[in-house]
Amino acid sequence: MKMRRWAQAFGAALHLKVMRPMARPLVALPLAATSLVAVPLGEAVAGETGVAKYAGEFIAIGVGGRALAMGGAFVALANDVTAGYWNPAGLSRMNYPQFILMHDEQFGSLVNNDYGAVAFPFGTSASLGLSVIRVGVDDIANTQNAGVDQNGNLTHDPAKFSRVDPSRVTYFNAADWAVYFTYSRKQSDEFSYGANVKLVRRDMGANSATGVGFDLGVWYSPFEDLALGANAQDITTTLLAWDTGRNELIAPTLKVGSAYFIDLFGGRLAPALDVDIRFENRRTASTAHIGGMSLDLHSGLEFQFKSLVALRVGYSDVKQLTMGAGIRFPKLNIDYSFAKFDGVNQLDNTHRISIMFTLETDHFKRATE
Repeated sequence: MKMRRWAQAFGAALHLKVMRPMARPLVALPLAATSLVAVPLGEAVAGETGVAKYAGEFIAIGVGGRALAMGGAFVALANDVTAGYWNPAGLSRMNYPQFILMHDEQFGSLVNNDYGAVAFPFGTSASLGLSVIRVGVDDIANTQNAGVDQNGNLTHDPAKFSRVDPSRVTYFNAADWAVYFTYSRKQSDEFSYGANVKLVRRDMGANSATGVGFDLGVWYSPFEDLALGANAQDITTTLLAWDTGRNELIAPTLKVGSAYFIDLFGGRLAPALDVDIRFENRRTASTAHIGGMSLDLHSGLEFQFKSLVALRVGYSDVKQLTMGAGIRFPKLNIDYSFAKFDGVNQLDNTHRISIMFTLETDHFKRATE
């Protein structure tokens, strides 16, 4: 039933009747993994407003090789530039400016997933951040006006159709964008909070939608070896306004997580567990559900040795086994994540690499009182 969530992606593409060039065989676009289109545009009703199930699914994919190798169980662990996505409260725990880049090609290189972010300390206890996510399928061939008859004349009549004229084929992109502006503040060594203002843009051929959402996060450590976190995404319900006149609502998601730290073999072991609580009536498409409320689990385990190398394994909310590793150089972190997704009726495995730079010098260090 989990595949249902990945198969929502391009239902509209069937209505658009698009196809790849012959050099790349026709691909059933609804198999793509991200929810770029939750409702076929042809079925949109002008002036209609409603909660669109999976409308914000592309935001749920996750970012950063470290977090994704742990199955997305990162709400309580987020303490670097990626906290702008995972839990804005964690951004205040960084002491030097950082920026990160990530790229991966999912599902047989069909879907491009790109992420970049920058964050820096602000004063003695706050941090500011900017994050950008883009998930899309590029250069989709549109053959709606490329069919010709035996004489080479344009036709939309299936009975007269002879071939596709390559000179009449046009191309478009289907892409989702999310831009996060993050503010985070550390109230004490045990408690911090943060918030995101989030701009969402969705493009599907000739149609597009724009929305603004808000996230609110908290982080708390009741004692030294335990961390707790929560991130209320789209807390006010995010409105997406399509240029067709249709309005869609992204329902709130509450991400709650915990992590425990154990000193072991000269390093640190950190098991983590997250729960995503949604209110979209996903029922059997989720790990568990109570009425219209659904629960999805993420679990992960990380072993860091002397802050130099790390090994990670996890299990995501879409029943993917994940694993990866990280290595730390002076001012540079490289993290790799592997997601197993090659079972029956599934698509290719996914490999992700993220590179994070830290301006770790006294000149850029957070100011002290």
